[in-house]
Amino acid sequence: MPTKTVQIPTADGLADAFVARPGGGGRHPGVLMYADAFGIRPTIQEMARELADHGYYVLVPNVFHREGATPVVELPEHIGEADRAPLIERLMPLIMDLTRARFQGDADAYLGFLTAQPEVGAGPVAVTGYCIGGLLATRTAEAHPEQVAALAAFHAPVAADGPETLRRLTVDIHFGHAETDLTLEGLDELNGTLEASGVEYTSEIYPGTVHGFTMADTDAFDPAGLQHHWDRLLPLLARALTHG
Repeated sequence: MPTKTVQIPTADGLADAFVARPGGGGRHPGVLMYADAFGIRPTIQEMARELADHGYYVLVPNVFHREGATPVVELPEHIGEADRAPLIERLMPLIMDLTRARFQGDADAYLGFLTAQPEVGAGPVAVTGYCIGGLLATRTAEAHPEQVAALAAFHAPVAADGPETLRRLTVDIHFGHAETDLTLEGLDELNGTLEASGVEYTSEIYPGTVHGFTMADTDAFDPAGLQHHWDRLLPLLARALTHG
């Protein structure tokens, strides 16, 4: 599985990014993947490789590139509960600094880079993300309906920008929520907004999961939740994107 690190020009300098793509040449559908707040690391790289193994060119940008290249914070091999709070305290200023307006230029650059790669086929791409990356994926899909055909977000605050952003979505959607992140009432409200927008979507709470359930290097990891994620993500991409 070919992988590499690339540099993406943005208005605020170069953003490093991880790429995984199928071997054997040819052109493949593009997927822009946003990591969780802990950023690009072996677990994220393995997920990108898994997706590439299904026939996709996957680009994972370092959304905190203004702070420096990956890793922007030093991470333990396994992120336990005792590690989470100090890491989030360190990362929260970076998250808050990545305003919607500032991020918009980054998203333009990421999509422009992805679609310009000779190994990426013509046509729309998909965006997917985890935790804060799911919110960034939602913002990207909302702002680029002409380039994005599918959106997936997992244990993500997808409604953080308010219902108007959700109402403007025009792509095929899957939202996979952690049981600890969203009540049934909150799910009904979110899904009602999506229903009113007329988009094709699935949005569900994954039973028995906590925030971060897809991340194998954390205490939140749930193997069944990760598999459920693949069982939802892969059919969504297959429906929305053109292979060959």
